[in-house]
Amino acid sequence: MKIVKPTSKELERLTFRFFNQKKRIKDTVYKIIEDVRLSGDDAITKYTRQFDRARLKPRQFKVTEGEISAAFQNIPSDFISVLKIVIENINRFYKRQLRRNWKIKDSDGAVLGEKFDPIDRVGIYIPAGTAPLVSCVYMTVLPAKLAGVKNIVLVSPPDQEGNINPYILAVASLLKANEIYKVGGAQAIAALAFGTKTIPKVDKIVGPGNAYVSEAKRQVFGFVDIDMLAGPTELVIIANRFTDQKFVVSDLLAQKEHLGGQAILITPSKKLAKFVKTQIPEKNNGCIILVKNIKEAVEINNQIAPEHTELLVRNPTKLLKGIKNTGVVFLGPYSPTAVGDYVAGPSHVLPTAGTARFFSGLSVLDFIRSTHFISYNKKSLENVKGVIEKICNIEGLNKHWESVKARFQ
Repeated sequence: MKIVKPTSKELERLTFRFFNQKKRIKDTVYKIIEDVRLSGDDAITKYTRQFDRARLKPRQFKVTEGEISAAFQNIPSDFISVLKIVIENINRFYKRQLRRNWKIKDSDGAVLGEKFDPIDRVGIYIPAGTAPLVSCVYMTVLPAKLAGVKNIVLVSPPDQEGNINPYILAVASLLKANEIYKVGGAQAIAALAFGTKTIPKVDKIVGPGNAYVSEAKRQVFGFVDIDMLAGPTELVIIANRFTDQKFVVSDLLAQKEHLGGQAILITPSKKLAKFVKTQIPEKNNGCIILVKNIKEAVEINNQIAPEHTELLVRNPTKLLKGIKNTGVVFLGPYSPTAVGDYVAGPSHVLPTAGTARFFSGLSVLDFIRSTHFISYNKKSLENVKGVIEKICNIEGLNKHWESVKARFQ
């Protein structure tokens, strides 16, 4: 890994790395979306053959009970006991996010409030290109279930034989995903956004994916809601001379297992920087930023706004308050990113490419709609009619004022 200074062009590149997709990707995704919108299942068949090398007819898109039963025959029995531990951790975390309806009433009898309802139908995308991301299933389905979503439509790319990984199928079945479809890529996002004869339209799409999937989510936003733009994984490690060097190296190398994963070390320690440079080969998607002190390291982390931040320092809790822009923070030497990826509880579906400045990690709230309600009686309306009249006059919307005045004539 190369060592750079905070004033270098490299830091500027890291900061402004947003989802500025190449024109080729944008154009390809637009064409796929339009094709699926207009041609439905025929387009899905074509793109599944082209990109996944799988020859599936529309009647084969939906996973059958027989396929799910077969999947359970291909996984070890002890996997279920492992899954139970994970489910318990995730549920314990997300139950704290559940919202309750509320209302307030003033002395004049006006009532204001808010009620919460789960989104009716949610589409969940599970990547399976370079590796079957089984953990994505429970990290997305469980928060949706806790929120009360009744209709969960899960999509995942098939292999060349037209099958979905058995672990993905087994977990999706155990967590009671309502429907599972063998379709991936931008065509899957388009199918969920607009619906086809076979695949139902949803109200919201969640889940990570490659550049084409992320671009497709961006392009269909507005027709449906999306969770965030969750692309290739990112890690920033803030460390100093007190940090165990092998922890830093192992965590940075873990990011290399993901295609396009970005790994960054920010440190004031020249000794640590030189050691890490010798242990990790040069790569385009990572670097070591040498800073004056830990305070500057925190500032640069917030500037980069990474998906994951590890605080490998003596007192990580002290730094936590200053970390503003990141998907998740891991505190201390025994909280590697992997513990959040698989078992801790919070979802590993997190904002990337600088979008942690305004997006948060996937939560129960992503699957809930809020509706405000207002109830005035005659007395409470009379007390504010003068205010309404003045503002209506300023805006020139006289009929609005007359709709209030009519109630007192």
